[in-house]
Amino acid sequence: MSRMEQQKRRLYEMCAMAIAAGRADLDGASRVGFDIDLPVFSVGRAAELAAVHPQTLRQYDRSGLVVPQRTSGGARRYSLRDVDRLIQAQRMSQRDGINLTGIARILNLEEENRQLRRQLHTLRTDDGTNVFAADMEGRITEMRRCQRARHWRHQFRTQTRELAAGASYRPAEAHSKSVVLWRTNHR
Repeated sequence: MSRMEQQKRRLYEMCAMAIAAGRADLDGASRVGFDIDLPVFSVGRAAELAAVHPQTLRQYDRSGLVVPQRTSGGARRYSLRDVDRLIQAQRMSQRDGINLTGIARILNLEEENRQLRRQLHTLRTDDGTNVFAADMEGRITEMRRCQRARHWRHQFRTQTRELAAGASYRPAEAHSKSVVLWRTNHR
């Protein structure tokens, strides 16, 4: 493992320890640049950070409560989001006596609430321009804007035109894997 990877792993461990101690949360970690879904922790390290037995992690995985990502060799890897869920699940189970089904429901609602707060924050602090992508199934996703994308957008110019009266739209090819990007102005 390179020195840079070790430093990065250590930063993620420090962030997970702050979350476990209640000094940080996922929203704050995400705002300062942590990828909260990056699978960096092994079973043993995640169990240690969340103060749970490794067997509990397997039970949570089997029940679908906290499902870690897998390496190509099949080893479990946990993210900051997973560690946070483990910590919360353990607290609810031990302190409040809530069963796994109840814990799963609570954690899913809390995650949905966190996502809605993030979206609200984005809309309130937005500069008025959003970029979206649509896939072949019609799912629409807001794309993260970055300096590189801004540079690309400024270089990419298209001419818009109206369809002639009576013209119809037909996709170029039914099996196209193209992505459609567009922007909206809120103001």
